[in-house]
Amino acid sequence: MQLEQRINAFIKLGEFLEQFSNEVYQKNNNIEHNDTFYDGFKHQIKLAEEHNGWFTKENITFALKGWSDSLKKENLISWLQSYNINAISPKKVAIIMAGNIPLVGFHDFLTVLITGHHVIVKQSSNDKHLLPYLAKYLEFVEPTFKRIITFTENKLENFDAIIATGSNNTARYFEYYFKDKPSIIRNNRNSVAVLNGDETHEELKTLSEDIFRYYGLGCRNVSKIFVPKDYKFDTFFEAMYHWHPIINKAKYANNYDYNKAVYLMSEFEMLENGFFMIKEDKSYASPIATLFYEYYEDKNQLKEKLKTEKEQIQCIVSKGFLENEITFGSTQKPKLWDYADSVDSVEFLLAI
Repeated sequence: MQLEQRINAFIKLGEFLEQFSNEVYQKNNNIEHNDTFYDGFKHQIKLAEEHNGWFTKENITFALKGWSDSLKKENLISWLQSYNINAISPKKVAIIMAGNIPLVGFHDFLTVLITGHHVIVKQSSNDKHLLPYLAKYLEFVEPTFKRIITFTENKLENFDAIIATGSNNTARYFEYYFKDKPSIIRNNRNSVAVLNGDETHEELKTLSEDIFRYYGLGCRNVSKIFVPKDYKFDTFFEAMYHWHPIINKAKYANNYDYNKAVYLMSEFEMLENGFFMIKEDKSYASPIATLFYEYYEDKNQLKEKLKTEKEQIQCIVSKGFLENEITFGSTQKPKLWDYADSVDSVEFLLAI
């Protein structure tokens, strides 16, 4: 199968997903194999919601829209044009996927297949409904995929390389267990924002998307902000307030109540507004319904700190602070070339 065929198959998958990229689904009768797959995928979305309380229809729809946009022809061509992809010898690549947000492992799945390799997928039990169904759609669009896509719940065997994502503890296990295989091993990372103190209400409101989308469960979610000494949080809290309906979600509310009780019993100082807490803390990984903050006095010193601790950081959101900064509101809308942990997975796959 040639690269052009693989690209065309994923373009068609993006067109299929576009039907589910708004809260009210819009069936498009011009989509290939739609009579076979449309109603079935609606059912898979419903199953995903029922199976995982964090996977609300809103968040699943947001993820599907992101992928329908990314899989447009111009994006795929821009992403792949600098690589020599046709000159590879196909290998079997295993992927161990996380399950923190909907379709979180799709980029690895896409990258393995688009480079011409065979894929063996081991999914998280938290996110097991959507991807196998989309893989079936791909196999209908491009039948050659049928012999190179495998899903398994068993021990991984007979593979040449692996991409594995997990916690810090499981990453250490992965590194030992797969030490004899070419690998990309990912562990816990968090994203941060650096504020100047002169951000407008609208800019901070945009930042709230980076904080609250997916309930803050993604590695690209902002879990900590750095603010100037004597920063006043009034404007910040006002800009966050439009997310207050999030407290009506039972799983989020339970975490809010629990973490608030822990902070109060431990006599930690924190600020809260009825659905959200902020706490001064040196750590990067904040609990659900909590945002950590840390003061800074010198921007250059902060740059050095973030550089030194880059292995803990996925994205840095700011305005005029760094060359490779992420703009407010963009962390959950990565481009195809925004690689997790800044590791170019296409280069890795072309070299195995």
